[in-house]
Amino acid sequence: MQKKRAVNIGLLGMGTIGSGVAGNLLAKSKTLARQAGSPLSLKMVAETDTSKHALPGLQQSVFTADYRQVVYNSDIDIVIELIGGEHPAVDYIKEALKNGKHVVTANKEVMAKHGTELLSLAQQNHVGLRFEASVGGGIPLISPFQRDLVANDIQAIYAILNGTTNYILTRMAHDNLDFNVALKQAQKLGYAEANPANDIGGLDAAYKLAILTSLGFDMDVNFEEVFYEGISRLNPRDFRYASEFGYAIKLLAIAKRSGKLVEARVHPVLIPAESLLAKVDGVYNAIYVIGDLVGNVLFYGQGAGPSATSSAVIADIINIAQNINARRDNAPRFIPEKTSGIQSISDIQTRYYFRMEILDQPGVLAQISAVMGNHMISIASVIQKESDPSTRTAEIVIMTHPASENEVQKAIKVINKLGVVKEISNFIRVEAI
Repeated sequence: MQKKRAVNIGLLGMGTIGSGVAGNLLAKSKTLARQAGSPLSLKMVAETDTSKHALPGLQQSVFTADYRQVVYNSDIDIVIELIGGEHPAVDYIKEALKNGKHVVTANKEVMAKHGTELLSLAQQNHVGLRFEASVGGGIPLISPFQRDLVANDIQAIYAILNGTTNYILTRMAHDNLDFNVALKQAQKLGYAEANPANDIGGLDAAYKLAILTSLGFDMDVNFEEVFYEGISRLNPRDFRYASEFGYAIKLLAIAKRSGKLVEARVHPVLIPAESLLAKVDGVYNAIYVIGDLVGNVLFYGQGAGPSATSSAVIADIINIAQNINARRDNAPRFIPEKTSGIQSISDIQTRYYFRMEILDQPGVLAQISAVMGNHMISIASVIQKESDPSTRTAEIVIMTHPASENEVQKAIKVINKLGVVKEISNFIRVEAI
């Protein structure tokens, strides 16, 4: 039997993930070759930071600061993009696809903003584009959506997609920590970056939700339509009060059918404390999918880190290599179509939690209730939590019945102008999962 030639790999980016992938390709070469059906050879590594041009087991000649030596190298079969960010990563991916290279990427921003375009380009050039590591790290998600769940009409996706924020919220809930204290703890442990803006602001989860929404609902999602909101407004009091009502607070990525449209939003949410997602703590991710045939399915695991992400990247490499060796087509089979639109956040209907500081005097609740009534917001319960005799103020918590986001936002503006309301300290949407 003739020995099959090696499948040659070019790597763009030698950061934490890139180093992890390269190291595992070398350390597990025999096992991976058996799985792929032929050896996997790391032929070239492009990294502009020349201080990273070293890895035990690789010759110095393998390293370059010029991406073109990877993208235009006729010997390379698969290009792995692990640079991160939108540019120049998306440009390198396009060039690789046009040059007949299969591409594996972990780039959530690129796939969220340019996914449909890149999949179409891969299809046109009869090459593969794999992006399992772009959502959920090592949790198998993209492949199940592309293959195992395709017979289903997906009704909803509820997901915890960012380990940094989930760790912070866990510490705030369990240890009664302020947001800034919990954030510093996460940074000290390496769970949060020095600049955590994309994580705590909800942007990271929004990128990932855009990808899952496009796959789950067969949509060419315009990322600009995905609503996202971060966690910095949350206070330990919100967690205590939520618990008293039987809820937990999570930063949730939600995609669900709403008539002919699809909601796609990321924001803090009160969810029932007994629900599965409420019990997902620390840096773990979980994705809860509801399909018409499969029913309810939960994917759970570590959503980030070099080992978990390397697992997903290498699995994509092996899948492409197996197809190369079996002479099977690697081109994407399904390109999302614009079958429906994303619903504006202002048009959603849900329940709401309000925490307000008010003057502790008669008639205040009547004024607040009147404003809410004028905006068709029905109050389910009102509880006075704390009072301060020295300032003659009190803190109240209001839970509403389902209401229009548009009307809620209008009501907030009016309530904030009431002389008897010191401030609306927080408002959080409530989701019944």
